[in-house]
Amino acid sequence: MPTAAQLTDVSDAGVELVINLAMPTSENALPKEAALVGSLGMKYVAIPVEWDHPTRADLDKFMDSMDAHAASKKLVHCQANYRASAFIALHRVLRLGWDPEDARRDLRRIWNPEEYPVWKAFIDQGMESPTP
Repeated sequence: MPTAAQLTDVSDAGVELVINLAMPTSENALPKEAALVGSLGMKYVAIPVEWDHPTRADLDKFMDSMDAHAASKKLVHCQANYRASAFIALHRVLRLGWDPEDARRDLRRIWNPEEYPVWKAFIDQGMESPTP
């Protein structure tokens, strides 16, 4: 979870869009993150993904947001970089045409979805079923 100071830093670095995949009740969540991001001149998208129940609708909203801001610098975050890295890997495969193994390799540098069966199934299923 980024701090207020870190959000200021990413704004100064030219980030134009912040996508938050964490729940608003997540540990260290900024209570008024949307307002802070807006005050820094960035756009904000909140897609609260339940850890135990990620959905295809969450993923589709994420991918549509990424695509709508394709030319923008983005910060995607969650609580521990698990949701964010999984959604980015799926976006790379489903919308950018990456080889699934390349995307999985990058993901495994951050965490191992094998340790979280719900997420392993979500990622596996997502990579096998492209979006319309």
